[in-house]
Amino acid sequence: MEQMLAARLHVPSRTLRIEEVEKPAPGPGQVLVKVEAAGVCLSDVHLIDGTLTPLLLAGDTVTLGHEVSGTIAETGPGVTRWTPGRRVVLYAGEVRDGVTYTRGVDYDGGWAEYALSAEDALTELPDAIPFDQGAIIPDAVSTPWGALTVTGAVQPAEAVGVWGAGGLGVHAVQLLRAVGACPIVAVDPHPAARERALARGADLALDPADPRLRERIGAATGGAGLAAAFDFAGVPAVRAQALSVLAPKGRLVLVGLTDQPLTVSDGTRFSYLQQRILGHYGSDMPVALPQLLSLVQGGRLDFSGSISGELPLARAAEAVERLEKKTGDPIRLILRP
Repeated sequence: MEQMLAARLHVPSRTLRIEEVEKPAPGPGQVLVKVEAAGVCLSDVHLIDGTLTPLLLAGDTVTLGHEVSGTIAETGPGVTRWTPGRRVVLYAGEVRDGVTYTRGVDYDGGWAEYALSAEDALTELPDAIPFDQGAIIPDAVSTPWGALTVTGAVQPAEAVGVWGAGGLGVHAVQLLRAVGACPIVAVDPHPAARERALARGADLALDPADPRLRERIGAATGGAGLAAAFDFAGVPAVRAQALSVLAPKGRLVLVGLTDQPLTVSDGTRFSYLQQRILGHYGSDMPVALPQLLSLVQGGRLDFSGSISGELPLARAAEAVERLEKKTGDPIRLILRP
């Protein structure tokens, strides 16, 4: 059997290893993709450090990587819509028997030389879009896109706040600019992240420790507060702060993942102002991916500045460490098999 390299996580011990494994063969309704680029996400870091645990994984080991682009290498029996050589972006998950499975979490992902995909869980990558930019769209871009346009239902000219201007939050700022939110307020404790948010379209970037934060957001919104706030940090203190500056009928959208309790300190005020808290996870891939690829191809969006570096697959552990420690302040690191 032909072998390939893959970065595999042994979940019980949280050990990441580069291993030689059997190259998969596509079954009925599947395609085999030669991976060209795979993004390194904070969710991957959390899988390794134990903050996140796969819920649907069969077995105790999984190939990581849910942000994947490449070219079709082989097609399985019955597949007619795809042919070898086509450039594609893989969805970050698949629906099986009505249940959503996440790639690189619940089944093998793209930190490998080849990755399997259901024939309906990928979309064509236009020639004008490089593999590295295409790879990050299924999560780093489509997740905030879904949070803003669907869960948060942001409308033009609405005042919006983004807490956490990292790998997802910085794209949220960019996307909010594209949909016409105004003003856009970014909140992050790191000066480099605040500068990055301003460069991507934020009107105001604040340190969450700023004692005048509420006053400054009030001034920016004419005293109304934020129509919507997005937590990309997954930190309880962030959620409390965001609720404190929401406008009446404002909504707080929780995108950052955490196992910490969610609390509302003043339930009476929250109910009186008719505010809402909404959970968000991922995006509707068949809708979001074509939309975003079209916007990139049409020149409305550019994510070239989000690629902070590339490493070979064999150095996956180094990429994880760089992201975890924020070495070089990365937005997205790319693994190249």
